[in-house]
Amino acid sequence: MSRTAKILSWIAGGIVLLAVILIVVVATFDWNRLKPTINQKVSAEINRPFAIRGDLGVNWQRNPEQPGWRRWVPWPHLHAQDILLGSPQEVTEETMVELARVDATLSPLALLTRQIYLPWIKLQHPVVRLVQQADGRNNWTFTLANSDKPEVQSGSNWGFRLDSIAFDQGQINYRDAQHKADVAVTVDPLGKPVPYAQLAGGNDKQRGAADFIFGWHAKGHWNNESLTGSGKLGGMLSLRSHTVPFPVQADIRNGTTRVQLDGAIADPLNLQGLDLRLRFSGDTLASLHGLTGVLLPDTPPYETDGHLAVDLRQKNTVFSYEDFNGRIGASDIHGSLTYHQQQPRPLLTGALESRQLRMADLGPLIGVESGKGSAKTAREKARRGDATVQPAGKVLPHDKFDSKSWRTMDADIRFSGKRIEHSSALPLSDMSTHLRLKNGDLRLDPLRFGIAGGNLNATVHLQGDKTPLQGQVDMHVRGLKLRQLFPAVQAMQGALGQLNGDASLSGRGNSVADLLATSNGSLKLLVNDGVISRSLMEIVGLNVGNYVVGKLFGDDEVKINCAAASLQVTHGLAESKLFVFDTANALINISGNVNLAREQLDLLINPESKGMRVFTLRSPLYVQGSFKNPDAGVKAGPLIARGVAAVALGTVVGPAAALLALVSPSDNETNQCTKVLQQLKGK
Repeated sequence: MSRTAKILSWIAGGIVLLAVILIVVVATFDWNRLKPTINQKVSAEINRPFAIRGDLGVNWQRNPEQPGWRRWVPWPHLHAQDILLGSPQEVTEETMVELARVDATLSPLALLTRQIYLPWIKLQHPVVRLVQQADGRNNWTFTLANSDKPEVQSGSNWGFRLDSIAFDQGQINYRDAQHKADVAVTVDPLGKPVPYAQLAGGNDKQRGAADFIFGWHAKGHWNNESLTGSGKLGGMLSLRSHTVPFPVQADIRNGTTRVQLDGAIADPLNLQGLDLRLRFSGDTLASLHGLTGVLLPDTPPYETDGHLAVDLRQKNTVFSYEDFNGRIGASDIHGSLTYHQQQPRPLLTGALESRQLRMADLGPLIGVESGKGSAKTAREKARRGDATVQPAGKVLPHDKFDSKSWRTMDADIRFSGKRIEHSSALPLSDMSTHLRLKNGDLRLDPLRFGIAGGNLNATVHLQGDKTPLQGQVDMHVRGLKLRQLFPAVQAMQGALGQLNGDASLSGRGNSVADLLATSNGSLKLLVNDGVISRSLMEIVGLNVGNYVVGKLFGDDEVKINCAAASLQVTHGLAESKLFVFDTANALINISGNVNLAREQLDLLINPESKGMRVFTLRSPLYVQGSFKNPDAGVKAGPLIARGVAAVALGTVVGPAAALLALVSPSDNETNQCTKVLQQLKGK
């Protein structure tokens, strides 16, 4: 053998010997010696405690599933016991993650291509504690040691891949001071895969979703209400798939609210979006604010079923609840809503429709306890701590508007009620409105109702960004047919008259009662060719009116040529500028005021007999007392003399002229009010 050959053989032998020594060292190395270094380096990098407190070891085994020569390359199988991951110092919870044991296998050849590839990883008894404090700081947000050095971050182009994750049972505890939440979630393997269609069924959009692999159960509290839930999830293979949707299914109850969903997440690791069937039900929609962050009004019990699509690719996440159907109280509801998670405030847009709207179901929106389920709505408001006790002896609603919450979200919603269910005393046919909410400023413009063959058009403006709230209402009523307005009054069915009116009021306060108590503005009303009787007063529930009409006209039904009213409202005091009833026998003049702040009446009724017709009443009538318990009687003293009455009516020239504007030009000649008001103008 030549000298060169001997040298080469010695070199080759040395390399083999070094390789053997290296393999022996690696195979027999006590990896526990590296634990202090690993714990220190990882803790310093992630700025929180990390420790492997149990045994750390590596076993080397060939992978027979690899093709060709690769099957001879040994793969390291790592195991570590008793692993702890702490929380950052600013979060009080001591431990974020605890693991009894971790087993994983690593592909050595993938390291040559700068990729960390773990075909599988197994966890034993993982326990995760997620905490969010009142100031918003949490323990799941990581701040790396070199996160402020872009040159360090950009210098790493290593990839990571994990194919499968398995565990015997996992526990997730979630505490959130902001949402008053304390929830424990247990996650278990199902044992064998469950096909998506077997549990979610009928969702054609998700026929290609992966199987369910894990089940979960939750129990605890959210917003100080008990929370329970259960559901199922897909496995790791579908979680990292770009083409196979990751399946999710959940049934959650929070207080009286129930949320059910099933569907899939497209490309979940890249958060492309969600595609879910979503069902809500509960005692009031307002309860969903604490659960979803979406501001909704107080309502009777409800349920909805629709399709939720979430686009996570944009800077501002967009949630679309599409083509949902449901009910609120006894009313049906349909439509689509879109929630834009944007700054400075989220925005809710959409269009809603009710084909059979029960008018009483709108009562809780303005603090009126009416309609099916309103008792449940009241209990729900009491639970949330925003219930208002109606003062004894008061009629006007004192429920407070939650105007502070109006500033948490903007809205642009159109709503229409195609057909309205109501009592015979309220002949509404349809309604529509356009609601706009911006930074606490709420507008209903327009707000329209079809009533008794006519229409009501209004604009409502509530400035919730002011303290106290400031409100303004402009309302116009035209062409309400009297025979449709009072369908239960037989004599009114032959009446050809109608009702027209205008109202403009503005006030301050956080309830309907407070707004009216401070209101300023005017009200005008005109009724022609009608009928008045004691039976009519009974039907509309005016017992005092029953008494007054009986005193004026006895038990007979009396034809009204015209009823005209013009009231001026100043600081909640409505005073009569003109309030007259013109009948065949007499001209009835009503004077006095209505105190909306105190809910008190102080009215004087003076009938003026016409010509030689006999009119038996010789003294004026009074109506006094509260709205709740009014009192009526005969005032001591004779009626106002005819000449004095004429002088008094001489002050109504302006109001009479203004009321003429309520008469339609096409009805000008046939409308009895035209004649009466012209006569009053000439007094």
